[in-house]
Amino acid sequence: MLRFAGFELDQRRAELRDAGGSPIRLRPKTFDMLYLFAVNAGRVVSKQELMEAIWPNVHVGEDSLFQCIREIRTALADDGRSLIKVVSGRGYMFDAAVSGLPVNPDVQPEPGVVATERERTTPSAEIRPGPLGQRHSFRGLRGWTAIVVSFCALVGFAVAAQAIAPRLMFSRKPPVVMVMPIATSGDAQIVSTAGNVTERLSDGLAKIDTIRVVTSRTKPATALLAGVSASVADADFLVSGELERNTNAWTLEARMTDTATGEVTWTTSVSVGADQTEPAIQQSRLAAALGHELALRINASLYPDTRGIALNSPVDNAKVVVEQAIASISQTTRERFATAQAMLENGLTGEPDNVDLQVTLAALQTRGIQMVWYSPAEMTAAESRARSLLERALQAKPRYLPGLEAYCRFLTATNNFVESLVACARVLNLDPWNGGALYQLGLTQLQLGRTEDALATFKQADVFDTPVVSRWTWKIGIGWAHLMLGHNDEAVEWIKKSIAITPASGRPYLLLAAALQRAGRPEEAKVALAKGMALRPNSTALNVLPPERNASPAFVETSIGIVQTMVEVGLPKN
Repeated sequence: MLRFAGFELDQRRAELRDAGGSPIRLRPKTFDMLYLFAVNAGRVVSKQELMEAIWPNVHVGEDSLFQCIREIRTALADDGRSLIKVVSGRGYMFDAAVSGLPVNPDVQPEPGVVATERERTTPSAEIRPGPLGQRHSFRGLRGWTAIVVSFCALVGFAVAAQAIAPRLMFSRKPPVVMVMPIATSGDAQIVSTAGNVTERLSDGLAKIDTIRVVTSRTKPATALLAGVSASVADADFLVSGELERNTNAWTLEARMTDTATGEVTWTTSVSVGADQTEPAIQQSRLAAALGHELALRINASLYPDTRGIALNSPVDNAKVVVEQAIASISQTTRERFATAQAMLENGLTGEPDNVDLQVTLAALQTRGIQMVWYSPAEMTAAESRARSLLERALQAKPRYLPGLEAYCRFLTATNNFVESLVACARVLNLDPWNGGALYQLGLTQLQLGRTEDALATFKQADVFDTPVVSRWTWKIGIGWAHLMLGHNDEAVEWIKKSIAITPASGRPYLLLAAALQRAGRPEEAKVALAKGMALRPNSTALNVLPPERNASPAFVETSIGIVQTMVEVGLPKN
C-alpha cells in the first residue's frame, strides 16, 4: 500500500483511492504507470523506461504514454502539474513524498546528471538521458487541397529561412532555448492564461530533440513550467511574448532573440477566438500556434543552404518550379496533375540532387497513388519512384520536416504501417504540434485496429488545430473513429463539422449517410448519400471500401459493416 498526497495506491487490489477512501477508476495501463511513478518518486524516469515497462515487447507511440499521464493527472487533480513534472529532455518526475515504498522498486535509479535546484538537494533525484519514444501515422480521406497548401507553406518557410538564419542555433549543439514567462496585464484570468500558455509551450518545445529547453528562474508562481530553471546567461536564444485579449480573440505577439547579439531573429503573431472554445483549449491552441511556427523555424535552420541565393541561381529556379508545381497540384484534375509532374521531372533533370524538388515530386506521386490516377501498370513504378525520391532526400537531410512529412504520408498511403509509425514519430519529435502528422498517426492507429487510440490522437490534433488549413481532416477523423466505435450521434456531429469546413469532398457525405442511418435518421441519410454521389458519381461499395493490405481484421470487418450500411441507404454495390 503506497500513500502520497492524500491518496492510497493499493497494488494488490489494483485500486487508487482518494482521501475519503473512495476508489478512483483507472485503466490498467494507467494504474501501472502511476505505480511505476510512485515507486520511483523523486527521480526522473525517461519516456523510454516508461514505454518499456508499461508496454513490454509491444510497439506503441508516445500518444499512448501521454494519454496515461493525462489520466493520472486528472485522477490526482494535478491540474498545476505539481505532482508529475516534465524535466526538459529527460522525462518525468513524480514529486511527492511516498510512504510504504518497496525495498527494491521495479526501476532502479542509475547515475546521471543533476539538473534542477531540487535535484541538487535530493540524492535520489538523478537524471539520465533517454531517447524519445516513437509515434505513429496513417492514410487520409484525400484532403489534398489542405495538404498541398500546408506542404507549400512548409517548403516555402524552409527555403525562406535559409536566407534569414545565418547563425541560428548552431553555436553549440544542442542549442539552449529559454522560454520566458509570457507577459500580460489585466485581471487574474488573463495572468493565469499567460502562465498556462507559457507552460504548454515549454512542455512542447522540450519534446523537440534538436534543442534543449530551459525556463527562467524568475518565472511567476502561477506558471509551473517544464524544464530546468536557468538564467539568461545559460541560453543561446530567448523566446518571449505578450498576450492580450479583446472582445473576440486572444492575441499573442512573440519573438526569438539571439542572446549573444541581442538581435531579434524572428517574430510572429498568433490569435485564437475568445468565445468559441473552453479556456483550456484556447490556451493549448495559442501555445500550439506559436510552437508550430517556432518548430518550423528551428527545423529550417538545420539545413542552411550554402549556395548563392541571387536571382536566377539554382536555388531560385528550384523554388520557382516548386511553387508552380504546387499551384498545379492544388487543382485536383488529371491534367493539372500531369502538368505538375512534368514540371518537377524537368526540374530534377537539371538539379537531380535538389531536395525540395525530390520531396515535392514524391508528394505529388503520393497524391496520384491515393487518387488512383495511375494505371495498374504505372502504380508500382510510381510507388517505387516516390519512395526512392524520399529516401534520397532524407539521406541528404535526415531531419528535414517537409521530407519527413511527405515520407510519413507516403507510407500510410501505401499501407506500410510499421514504417509509417517510425516516420511520423520523427516528424513529431521535431514538431510536436504538427496536425498533419497527428492525423497520419490517427489513420494508422485506426487501420491497425486501435480505434480508441486513433480517436484520442485525432482529438489531440483538433485541440492543437495546426495548421488551421488542415483542420477539416482531424474532424473527419474524429467522426470516422466514433462511427467505427458505434458512437453514431457523435459521429454525425463531427462529420458535419468537417463538411462545414470543406464541403466539396464526396467521401465525408458517404460516411455521414452511414452515421445518420445508424442513428435512426434514414431520410437525412438519403439526402447525405445523394450529395456524396453527386460529388463522387462513380462511387460503389467496391471502391469506397478501404484497401485491406496490412490492415487489422477488426478494421476490415468494421469497415465492411459501414459500407453495407451505405448500401442500405442506396450506394450501388458495384
